[in-house]
Amino acid sequence: MHLILLSVACSVLVSVLLKLAPRRGWDVAQMVTWNYLAAALLCAWLLQPPPAALRQPGAPWIELLVLAVVLPTLFLVLAASVRHAGIVRTDVAQRLSLLLSLAAAFLFFGERAGPMKLAGLALGLVAVAGILARPERGAMADRRGWLLLLVVWAGFAAVDVMLKRLAMSGTPATAALLVAFMLAFAGMLAWQGWRRLRHGVRPGLRHIAAGVLLGVLNFGNIVFYVRAHQALPGSPAVVFATMNIGVVLLGTAVGVLAFGEKTSRLNRLAIVLAVAAIALIALAPR
Repeated sequence: MHLILLSVACSVLVSVLLKLAPRRGWDVAQMVTWNYLAAALLCAWLLQPPPAALRQPGAPWIELLVLAVVLPTLFLVLAASVRHAGIVRTDVAQRLSLLLSLAAAFLFFGERAGPMKLAGLALGLVAVAGILARPERGAMADRRGWLLLLVVWAGFAAVDVMLKRLAMSGTPATAALLVAFMLAFAGMLAWQGWRRLRHGVRPGLRHIAAGVLLGVLNFGNIVFYVRAHQALPGSPAVVFATMNIGVVLLGTAVGVLAFGEKTSRLNRLAIVLAVAAIALIALAPR
């Protein structure tokens, strides 16, 4: 169970670091760039993936290239969402992306749509609507905030679908992650070069250090979650539910208590519904 808790903590700390970035004057784009170098080095060192699998005919390079573009783009959107919509709503939207992943599994991957999963899907969709609502009663709709939340919701589902396609190709997950991280770093580094030439944005050690810390937390979230599944091979639903519900609850506590984020009654009801939806989906018969 401690592995799940460590994964939950790393996931929420990623959001905390992105929340602190504007206050500390950290350049989020540089942070995301160096985050992928740190994650790639940790992946190569700790997981020792077999890169030879990607030299075989039929290697899923299209999916890897899509993932290498989507991952850093989504990270930048996540940072903007944390800044405009808050940690609470962003973390719930991120975890509710499993609804779109589940719908894709029904439509494209042949998964059976049982009553518990359908009930979880319905509850989750109601929860999404509640999370999108503004916390302040009577305030004008924050279009940027809810648009960012929708992109986070859809974006993490797209990543999940890409990972499923990679798994179906037979490519080892660790090798796919390493290559995706390296490609994402290369793409972001090229963008930083363009920013330097076009806008005079200079790299800074404090941005690099913050990015390395972000990469450690990002990789920690992944590796602890994988290790938890390995430690509890007979209880994947327990790991899945505990991880996602833990992020929702801890993210809510940190957002409200540490950063003073406001939540309306509708937001709080949506969080309860999100927890129920995740539990129903995780515990449904397979």
